[in-house]
Amino acid sequence: MREALLYERLEGREVRCHLCNHRCRIPPGKTGLCGVRKNEEGVLYSLVYGQIIARHVDPIEKKPLFHFLPGSLSYSIATVGCNFQCDFCQNFEISQFPRHYGYVTGERISPEEVVAEALRSGSRSISYTYTEPTVYFEFALDCARLADEKGLKNVFVSNGYMTPEALDTLHPHLHAANIDLKAFREEFYARHCKARLKPVLETLKYLKRLGVWLEVTTLIIPGENDDPGELREIAAFIRDELGPETPWHVTRFYPTYRLLTRPPTPVEILQRAYNLGREAGLKYVYTGNIPGDKGENTYCWSCGHLLIERYGFRILKNEITPEGRCPECGAVIDGLWG
Repeated sequence: MREALLYERLEGREVRCHLCNHRCRIPPGKTGLCGVRKNEEGVLYSLVYGQIIARHVDPIEKKPLFHFLPGSLSYSIATVGCNFQCDFCQNFEISQFPRHYGYVTGERISPEEVVAEALRSGSRSISYTYTEPTVYFEFALDCARLADEKGLKNVFVSNGYMTPEALDTLHPHLHAANIDLKAFREEFYARHCKARLKPVLETLKYLKRLGVWLEVTTLIIPGENDDPGELREIAAFIRDELGPETPWHVTRFYPTYRLLTRPPTPVEILQRAYNLGREAGLKYVYTGNIPGDKGENTYCWSCGHLLIERYGFRILKNEITPEGRCPECGAVIDGLWG
């Protein structure tokens, strides 16, 4: 165990965790909602420091990040635990492990070993992903600091529920993030995630102000968040609050975990969301989980030239110049191209 950051001691040896926007008040002997931060006699500990449950070398496109070092590899890690309880979670076996089984598990590893393995793998970044990286914040922070020293970039793939205090601590070493904006209704977040929408919106805006490269993902679930009016609201929020240069990924849902009554998202609904985003003025909109769809490609926002052609997570062609411009019209294409 490692003593946690970002908490305060209260009367009666209770503590208040300030890592995420649940801001759990935790009695002695209990954990927060994430199941991996425990109060031991008035001291809050992380139960998952250095306890890795998953580590893989992934294409950066899998995060998904399409405007951040395209074609590069990202060393990707996770521990068990999550501060959400999404009934459609595709990684529920590890995200909900402490909630289901009442303990944590993982392979012991140090930040030095994580960074060394990332370098050996030829990765250009480390991604904190698969489960919610906020809940293993102390370990991610130590890895990120060391990775930064070694010239590696750091990426968070997150539900966006971290507090401003957490972001202030992390952001000097955080270079990119993909944040799930799961819906634009508080009722959806309460029913499906046991969380709230507003803190996610505030996190998105704060990340943008901090200068972290940001991409947004919305999993489109039939009958839940696929109403054209709601999708237009999401697109307008991204355009007005985050900037039209912020990529929006609209991805296909498949039945999983506890949400088995909804069918896979029809392709035409994803294509409609894609068109709504473009009509709203977003420069870059992408469809996900439908390999071969034209919505996987990057086009010049100015002249429409095909810049990056993709199939799934593979890049078939990349014509963006080293300066990050369209070779046809010279328009600047937003992102970090290496």
